[in-house]
Amino acid sequence: MEQHRTFCILIITLSLAASSLAHHKLLVFLLDGLRFDYVDDKELAALPGFKQIVDSGVKVDYMTPDFPSLSYPNYYSLMTGRHCEVHQITGNFMWDQKSNKSFDIGVNVDSRLPLWWDGSEPLWVTMEKARKKVFMYYWPGCEVEILGVKPSYCREYYDNPSDVNFMKAVSDALQFLRNGETDMAAVYYERIDVEGHHYGPWSEERRNATRVVDHVLLTLNQEVKKTDLQSDLNVILFSDHGMTDIYWMDKVIELVTYIDLNDITQLKDRGAVVSVWPAEGKEDKIYNQLQSIEHANVYKKEDIPDRFHYKKGKFVSPLTIVAEEGWFITVSKDRLPFWKNGTSQAWQHGWHGYDNEFIDMRGFFMAYGPDFKVNYKSGPIRAVDVYNIMCTVLGIEPLSNNGSWSRIKDILINQATMVRPVQVEHGLLLMFLLLLLSLWA
Repeated sequence: MEQHRTFCILIITLSLAASSLAHHKLLVFLLDGLRFDYVDDKELAALPGFKQIVDSGVKVDYMTPDFPSLSYPNYYSLMTGRHCEVHQITGNFMWDQKSNKSFDIGVNVDSRLPLWWDGSEPLWVTMEKARKKVFMYYWPGCEVEILGVKPSYCREYYDNPSDVNFMKAVSDALQFLRNGETDMAAVYYERIDVEGHHYGPWSEERRNATRVVDHVLLTLNQEVKKTDLQSDLNVILFSDHGMTDIYWMDKVIELVTYIDLNDITQLKDRGAVVSVWPAEGKEDKIYNQLQSIEHANVYKKEDIPDRFHYKKGKFVSPLTIVAEEGWFITVSKDRLPFWKNGTSQAWQHGWHGYDNEFIDMRGFFMAYGPDFKVNYKSGPIRAVDVYNIMCTVLGIEPLSNNGSWSRIKDILINQATMVRPVQVEHGLLLMFLLLLLSLWA
């Protein structure tokens, strides 16, 4: 009798252990350029899909991106939990002086080289190594072999995927999560950023792009309820950065006004942050000339502020120019085509990439599901914090990162899970139970 009672206690204990190791599936949305106040309390009245998520989950005040507040650096900060100088993707445009290879916002063949991506391991690679499947839709970088690994499925990014394709991606992702074909799905949507650039952050065109997402979220919320996924699926939504108004015809910095381009070996990007590689022996000359720019800061690599967590990056140039918010750096106005909208207006009306502490650079974060509190408003977080949230709800042990547990722990229902989970396969537990049963019999 005592043996039977002991065995029952053991069975119950192991069953509870197995239950505690059961983790939920995850659907992630990266909504490029969605500024934090696009979905503030005032805006939510016209966004029922977003509002449903706020009412049934968590919303942070805002999310501070990594510097520079550009897309590719923050794509990787979000998925690695590391600052740009650690994961090494420090711009949308980079140059490797040693190999003379360029990374040009992911559109050239060389941008897929391990050279740029192997500086850190993103979550989807860690998941695949743990034999967990990840399906990714239009997510920049999912097509790249990183540390020898690709996600189980990648629907490759291309310029401005249509709204119809976005809706189809969400539908497909939900289906594969429901039927158990994947443990995590990640969907990227770009048009909010595109319209914010072209027309400005508060334009009707940008608002329409946000409404498209809102409609998709309404449908998603209905499907999750209809298919009884509420207890098995966490949904996380975030952006990579915000957006601010620019008036580049009035607030433009033309580099040809200050320097001789013959003194430059390489120059990358335009807008908020520009990287400059002076020709040999010309660094001090170029630096001194650029010091006369009134609406930008010019830094030698070693003098870049520590708070940017940027200067130790291997692809950071000897000189970096950072514009004041709203100012636009270019070689010359002649090299910027007017944007063909039939109104002779500026080429762009919105931009980002500025000092990541500027209010307009702030992104957003929302989540709902079985692991998140309900109707909970949280204080601000940073882009590097998101990785730990995703790892926790997936039951994946986070790699070393720059995120903070203290900023995110309150959004979870069970704060005790905010420790590195021990990964034990349920199959091993079952085998152990069967072995005990056979021995007892």
